[in-house]
Amino acid sequence: MRHEDARAFADRWVRAWNAHDLDTLLEHFADDVVFTSPVAARLLGGDGVIRGKEALRAYWTEGLARIPDLRFEVLGVYVGVGTLVINYRNQVGGVVNEVLTFGGDTGDGGGLVTHGHGTYLDDGDNQAGLRVD
Repeated sequence: MRHEDARAFADRWVRAWNAHDLDTLLEHFADDVVFTSPVAARLLGGDGVIRGKEALRAYWTEGLARIPDLRFEVLGVYVGVGTLVINYRNQVGGVVNEVLTFGGDTGDGGGLVTHGHGTYLDDGDNQAGLRVD
């Protein structure tokens, strides 16, 4: 993946998140995507592994319901072989890396995300700012 393609992807990604537009966000994910996150474990229970695009949609829908003020600011974009890391700050000031691996990537960012990982700098109890009812 080229740096300019990675930056363009990250720009679309953050716009979709800040608009809470899951349809646009999920266009970039494969149907059989596997996504891991400690926030998923906290929000849904289990091991924090989400399997499949529809399960990812359900997780993110619940997340947005519990974090109505969700907003991200991209701090950096890192490129690897078929992999992109988006370093960002969330609405509670937490620093997060989203690690995304693309399948079928030809170097121009044309593949879909097949694996993703939400990783957090702080090990606090509420890194994502989930609203507790």
